[in-house]
Amino acid sequence: MSIPIPRGRTPEVGRSPLSTALERLPLSRWPYPDAPELQASDATDALLLDTAHAWWDAGHDAERDAGNQTGRRAGPAPAVVLEDRHGALTLPLLAAGHPVRLGQDALAQERSLDHNLAALRTGTPGSEPEGWGALTRQGIDPGLLSGARTVLLQLPRSLDALEQWAQLVAEAAHEDVVLLAGGRDKHMTRRQNAVLERYFASVVPGRGRSKSRVLTARRPRRGLPAPFPRTADHVLPGLGTVTLGAYGSTFGGARLDPGSALLLEHLGTAAGPAAQTGPADLRAVDVGCGNGTIAVYLALAGRVRAGTGEGEAGGGGAVEIIATDQSADACASTRLTSRLNGVEDLVEVRRDDALSSFPEASEDLLVLNPPFHAGNTVDPRVALRLISESARVLRPGGQLWCVWNSHLRYRPELERRVGPTRQLARDPAFTVTVSTRR
Repeated sequence: MSIPIPRGRTPEVGRSPLSTALERLPLSRWPYPDAPELQASDATDALLLDTAHAWWDAGHDAERDAGNQTGRRAGPAPAVVLEDRHGALTLPLLAAGHPVRLGQDALAQERSLDHNLAALRTGTPGSEPEGWGALTRQGIDPGLLSGARTVLLQLPRSLDALEQWAQLVAEAAHEDVVLLAGGRDKHMTRRQNAVLERYFASVVPGRGRSKSRVLTARRPRRGLPAPFPRTADHVLPGLGTVTLGAYGSTFGGARLDPGSALLLEHLGTAAGPAAQTGPADLRAVDVGCGNGTIAVYLALAGRVRAGTGEGEAGGGGAVEIIATDQSADACASTRLTSRLNGVEDLVEVRRDDALSSFPEASEDLLVLNPPFHAGNTVDPRVALRLISESARVLRPGGQLWCVWNSHLRYRPELERRVGPTRQLARDPAFTVTVSTRR
């Protein structure tokens, strides 16, 4: 074993060159909306970097093979970083020469890190500055974590995401792995400790600093079953029972979101696009597809409308649903839900951030149940960005069907950014509107 720190203990953590390097990095939040109160890095990033540095200084991950009995490693220790939001963890590690394997579920976070990395590169495009460590990127899967000894992550908002990642680390990483999971004190709960304790025999909270704290998980429990994907059956209006599937980072898991349920009631009415009859094709884009509820509903309803078990029929029309989400897990969940309900041939799933892969004025029907937070931060501007991009993609006369939290009062923004907007339903929690592109 290469860890000299006793069980149940963590090394003393002080300021390190890694957090000093972070302070000097000109990080941007792009493509996320900017605001004075929102930063591209925080005290948790700095504390995670300093904690990793303390573990390496204490001898963790030192080379102790027959050719090197000194306990010193030949170069900076490698690290795996999960879901780095803007590069605040990855870029200081790379700049200090550490090889980094990076996995990100959110495409917007990939784009943000790429943007910040590009600003630091010199010379040949794609080349790293001299002395930097090597960056390897792939999905968050066993291959990313295989043999890893040091893993850093900011605690996600979702306990399901944390559980999925904890099980992957425990199963695929080295037996000496140290998982460092940091968060802001106000967002941390004992439930996060409990999730980590399910997959690690030792979970130790570090000392707080600047209202942040790091949980150190060691001694992985191997052989536990993968907790995801999960499935659940739900009744959708006019269609009966469908099965929803979800992986860990999918918002809402395999549950039927109540806002989506209210929206579906109106998509299936006589005025809704899913209920229209005749030879016209049904093509729609589900913006932020999550577990695939809306996309699969539209595909199933379109199949019923066409009067066939296939996507096309005589006198009916073609059914084509494009489901988009920036989350790799959400895309995998929608593929699973489509397959479980027999409409995988009608649903194209596309990992996309805010319709960035769609040309201007290219679509006639978009359906949107927007998020109202970015990570742990409630930020209505996330939804406004999606509304603006929906307006860009819609053709004149095209429609945006939208459900949103009633207290956020998005209707004036829909009117301003898209066009004339009608309210179809409203209850204390959610409002359903349809906006026509002017």
